Amino acid sequence: MSRRDRSKIATDGANADMGNNPFGGLNLSGLPDAPKAEAPTSRANKKPKPKGRVEVRREKAGRGGKTVTTLREFPTHVPLSELGALTFDLKKSCACGGTLKGRVVELQGDVRDRAFAELEKRGFQPVRAGG
Repeated sequence: MSRRDRSKIATDGANADMGNNPFGGLNLSGLPDAPKAEAPTSRANKKPKPKGRVEVRREKAGRGGKTVTTLREFPTHVPLSELGALTFDLKKSCACGGTLKGRVVELQGDVRDRAFAELEKRGFQPVRAGG
C-alpha cells in the first residue's frame, strides 16, 4: 500500500466518525409546525405590468413606395437592449425583416395587426396612429 492510500478516509459509512449526525442531539419537541406550502401561482394567468404607450403606424412616404410599419414613442424607462430584443422577437412573430433606428422599430410591410397583438402580450399599450 502506498502512503497516499493510507491517508484516505472511507466515506461509505464504515467509518464511525463520518456517520455522526450533527443534529441528532437536538430536542425538537417545542418547535412549531412548518408552514403549509402554497401552490405556486401561474404567471400565465396574470397580465404583465403595463410598460407604457407605443404608437403603431403604417408609413409609405419617402421609402420608394414600400410599406413600413413603425413603432414609436417607447417610454424612456425601456432600455435599448430590451428594444433590440423586442425588435428581434417582432421580426420572428411577424415573419418580416426590420431594424431598430434610435428608439423607433421599423418592420417591413404592413404588419400592424400582428405587431399590435405582440405588443399587448408584452405589456405595452399600443395605439394606432396615422392613417
